[in-house]
Amino acid sequence: MAGRVLVDIQKITSKREVRLASGSLLQSIDHFVVVMLENRSFDHMLGFLYADQGNVSPAGQPFEGLSGNERNADGKGGQVEVFKIQPTDPHAYLMPGADPGEGYLNTNYQLFGSEHQPNPLVAATNQGFVTNFASTLAWESKQSGRVIAGTTASQIMGMFAPQTLPILSGLASGYAVCDYWFSSIPTQTIPNRAFMAMATSQGIVQDASRKVYTAPSIYNLLTQHGQTWAIYSDSGASLTRGLVSDITSAPAAHFGQFADFQKAVKQGTLPAYVFLEPSWGSSGNNQHPPYNVALGEQFLHDVYYTLFGSPVWGSTLLIITYDEHGGCYDHVPPPENAVAPDDSVGELGFTFTRFGPRVPTVLVSPLIPAGTVFRAPGPTPFDHTSILATVEKRFGLPGLTKRDAAAPDVGGVLTLQQPRRDDPLHGVVVPVSKATPVHAPGPTHLEQTLAESASLLPVSDTTDGGYHHEMPIFKSGAEAVDYARKRYQAFDEKLKAQHARP
Repeated sequence: MAGRVLVDIQKITSKREVRLASGSLLQSIDHFVVVMLENRSFDHMLGFLYADQGNVSPAGQPFEGLSGNERNADGKGGQVEVFKIQPTDPHAYLMPGADPGEGYLNTNYQLFGSEHQPNPLVAATNQGFVTNFASTLAWESKQSGRVIAGTTASQIMGMFAPQTLPILSGLASGYAVCDYWFSSIPTQTIPNRAFMAMATSQGIVQDASRKVYTAPSIYNLLTQHGQTWAIYSDSGASLTRGLVSDITSAPAAHFGQFADFQKAVKQGTLPAYVFLEPSWGSSGNNQHPPYNVALGEQFLHDVYYTLFGSPVWGSTLLIITYDEHGGCYDHVPPPENAVAPDDSVGELGFTFTRFGPRVPTVLVSPLIPAGTVFRAPGPTPFDHTSILATVEKRFGLPGLTKRDAAAPDVGGVLTLQQPRRDDPLHGVVVPVSKATPVHAPGPTHLEQTLAESASLLPVSDTTDGGYHHEMPIFKSGAEAVDYARKRYQAFDEKLKAQHARP
């Protein structure tokens, strides 16, 4: 189906002489919509995107994808080769069957074969993925609900075929894919999401090391310069709000649910910068391994069709990315020319001069030609702070740290003076998985993090002169999310009352 759509696009563009703009069309963008999903590497999700075309896009651009010959040592003297995950495979949408090793130490092992960064630093070989996953499986298999039956270490070399992920792959080939986009640091979710909000993690490389980040954020920077923003969460309570201190007390109008995003688009009232959060549970759409990837496909489909053909479609840039690789295999060693964001002392001796592994990133706009493979123009590659750099360039904002000040922006991907009218996803069916994900007892890590950040809100359980609150122990993720939602509701009511006082 995608091939036929691309042929139609070529016919359309041949009838109207689409001219390339001499300069950036970034000023045509009034709205940035960012979707950040969970814990998948570039190769794992998009490595085979153009394999059947010799890793050359329909636009004739080279693509750093998989040849099919990439392999990893199994730790037993053998080698495990990459393979395609087909839609008909058992548990296809739950691959790799367990949560691979995350965090700074595991990432080091996947890249260098050791938990510790080599000193002096040597180029990564990316040869530790299978052995690290084997170690992770040995630990996780001892815990209930962590591993799908039959999972082996070799499954970390499974890469989704394009037909298995028709929505993500269709947007990547129908608009632009960034094949050299790296996570900001080689570690797990929260520090990378901190970089997405503040261009720094304030020296932190582990999720558990900091509950609240206190650096200035892109959100407050936008407010200071008269620009609007919103965070919409499919869970009903924003994880970002509790982690980023300078927006925790922001007016409730800045936060909403997915239905609020859809309403703002339909009414043409979408803010200048929008950050979309998925639902965080093991049955949610965030795509964290080994949750149901097909639900994330549905989420991307819904985001895209909320925007496509709407009043804001022609002036919106949709950016789809993932916070980190999550232990999933990628064959490209991360660059070592990252700029340290500030003078924070790096946890575990990390200097913040290395990027993390590649993550899937897709850029969607009717001003982007189909089949675009987009890379940074210079030696510094794209990372999450490139989104901040793009927003800052568009609205004339100063940088937050040295990292986003040095980051290349993505404005150059916009080259069509006449917006496209075709729809690359026309007729594409969202996949559905009948397999049942594993569910460990209690909240997921991010549901628990959401609840813990909400527990820090200054909302007391009593009305006397003191402060009294103790976070309960949750039996399920739904309990944790409901707790966070109610805490934020109470906090917003408190803020409203304070502002109403004379």
